Amino acid sequence: MTNYGVVGVGYFGAELARIMKKNEGAAVTVVYDPENGEKIAKELGCAVASSLDELVSRADVDCVIVATPNYLHKEPVMKAAQNGKHVFCEKPIALNYKDCDEMVSVCEENNVIFMAGHVMNFFNGVRHAKQLIKDGAIGKVLYCHSARNGWEDVQSSVSWKKIREKSGGHLYHHIHELDCVQFIMGETPETVYMNADNVAHKGEAFGDEDDMLFINMKFSDHRYAVLEWGSAFHWPEHYLLIQGTEGAIKLNMYDAGGTLKVDGKETHFLLHETQEEDDDRTRIYHSTEMDGAIQYGNPDKIPPLWLQGIMVNEMKYLNDIMHGMEASDEFKPLLTGEAARAAIATADACTKSRYEGRVVKVSEITG
Repeated sequence: MTNYGVVGVGYFGAELARIMKKNEGAAVTVVYDPENGEKIAKELGCAVASSLDELVSRADVDCVIVATPNYLHKEPVMKAAQNGKHVFCEKPIALNYKDCDEMVSVCEENNVIFMAGHVMNFFNGVRHAKQLIKDGAIGKVLYCHSARNGWEDVQSSVSWKKIREKSGGHLYHHIHELDCVQFIMGETPETVYMNADNVAHKGEAFGDEDDMLFINMKFSDHRYAVLEWGSAFHWPEHYLLIQGTEGAIKLNMYDAGGTLKVDGKETHFLLHETQEEDDDRTRIYHSTEMDGAIQYGNPDKIPPLWLQGIMVNEMKYLNDIMHGMEASDEFKPLLTGEAARAAIATADACTKSRYEGRVVKVSEITG
């Protein structure tokens, strides 16, 4: 039996705990959350810790799942590792490279797993695309184009997700696409250039994040990527397009599904595990339930079917690793913080570019 302690049981953390509890050989023994802890502990039939220190020092905790808001990730990760606990941390694992590096280092020093919640790794469509590329289906990958755009209206309150200091804004909060592009390319870019601005969400009713972001990346061997995010787009798009020398792959998150195109012929595959999940995502993206491709909720709101499916895959993988499953080479960087740290390095280089108005080498961040 592997025992899990969960720090932060809001919308996402509560569901991760529910899902993990259903895994074979897994038990959620304790949660810590000053706001939601008592309620979720009662639901799960587990203990509730009165402090972070209490949770990470308990003998009946083998692994700590950190699902606090982005700006509150570092302390629980560091304390869990220092107490010899393995760690799963939601993305982005930190909001700057320095913090990220310290978190990775302390996990290495204490010989604990440090798994990042880069959930795109668990999309059926992403895994299939990775296999197609490995098999040479589209030849050498030359270019990736990622878009995650929509329009966000005024919310009932200003969420921490809209405050740059707390979420990092779209660039950090939606680090999935950046991480996925780097995985497809097999490395971090050499240089980046980012233009970003808040063009349509100013005033007390909104946060202070940029609502339009455009990034140009240059990789080694004459390869490139363009990424865009934002909540100021009335024509919503959410996709990852991968162009190769022999063909192309498109992962469409808006009209959910994947397409391989070679010699003018298209082959379609599922984005998620089932057609029902793909249809569920398409329905939500075409309705008013999604604002600018951002998930809002509380512990009582159950994530949509498609999102639950990936979370189930992710928690099963974590539990399997905790029970001794060997990680494949492609997943190893996900279990050491290495992939997450590389994504944050690129994000920091983009941020530097945005404020200094110049092309930035990622090596300026990593040293």
